[in-house]
Amino acid sequence: MCQIRLENIQKRFGDNPILADIDLTVEAGEFCVFIGPSGCGKSTLLRLIAGLDDASAGDIHIDGARVNDLAPAKRDVAMVFQSYALYPHMTVYDNMAFGLRHLKLGHDEIDRRVRAAAESLHLAPLLERKPGALSGGQRQRVAIGRAIVRQPKVFLFDEPLSNLDASLRVKTRVEIARLHRALGRASMIYVTHDQVEAMTLADKIVLLKPLAGQDGVPSIAQVGHPLELYHNPRNRFVAGFIGSPSMNFIDAALLNANAEGLVCSAGGISLPAAADATGLASASTVTLGIRPEHIVVGSGPLKGRVSHLEHLGEHSYAYLETALGTTPLVAKLSESSAQIGDTLTFSLPAPRLHVFDGAGDALPRLQRHDATPAALATH
Repeated sequence: MCQIRLENIQKRFGDNPILADIDLTVEAGEFCVFIGPSGCGKSTLLRLIAGLDDASAGDIHIDGARVNDLAPAKRDVAMVFQSYALYPHMTVYDNMAFGLRHLKLGHDEIDRRVRAAAESLHLAPLLERKPGALSGGQRQRVAIGRAIVRQPKVFLFDEPLSNLDASLRVKTRVEIARLHRALGRASMIYVTHDQVEAMTLADKIVLLKPLAGQDGVPSIAQVGHPLELYHNPRNRFVAGFIGSPSMNFIDAALLNANAEGLVCSAGGISLPAAADATGLASASTVTLGIRPEHIVVGSGPLKGRVSHLEHLGEHSYAYLETALGTTPLVAKLSESSAQIGDTLTFSLPAPRLHVFDGAGDALPRLQRHDATPAALATH
């Protein structure tokens, strides 16, 4: 286990900034996931840590040592790529042992490491097979095993499951989580575009955003535990990216605010929220946000027409056309006989509403989340 520390990392390709102002610490034994939209620099940042690319500025520290000038082979990291990159003419055993032979390890030590890794990844019965006789999930486990046998300080995964079908993704994701525990919670950094992978695997999520030529704008949108990003997004970008379906957004105007919360107007309807807007002027433009599961359907003063339904088994998502704006609100229905064209009543609980200012930054949420502020509910 070792700590990885990035200090003011910058990466540019020509005049195009890809990564800016990356300050990040991945603690020893932590499972850290890099996530973000395409083009945000997730894989590039992983390659900088591995030494496959050079940073334009900043320092990379692994286990307390600055490694900027070290070759990839000297950094004591192992990387698992999206493509399996297995030698087709070699057996599973030889694919896993190949790198160890180049390290001049003894035969007994190589055999011990390969068989231990194969056992942990349920590959022991497959050691004499060649990659062509393996499924996609088995090939990916061989690639992971090839990294394990090296016993590196840091494991780096670059979208290792993206080539697998849905069923294999779930199984292999569970294997990676189990592997992290079995290896004494080795330090791991994992790149993915899949939110389910990020939310279920990570001790810490690093959400990156594309720079699009914006000088002076940090690449990291927010760092924290998965549920912290989900329930307390720092800005509208985080709120909209984390969660599937995405958070609902409603454009509104601030009517008034006091110590108990605020009231906004959207489509001529007053909506109270438990947030602190005392620093904003009246009539300021704000954005309200609410998760689909936090919309209370079946009671309340608001109405919406069902324009679309997504049935997912134990629950459904209803798309509601409302007077609050032109974009339908997505509401989660646990048990419902709703049909397209039905009109449903609903409410937006004040404690569940997020409020974002004109710049997209989240306003502080009030500590009292147990009830709608009485003074504002009667506005």
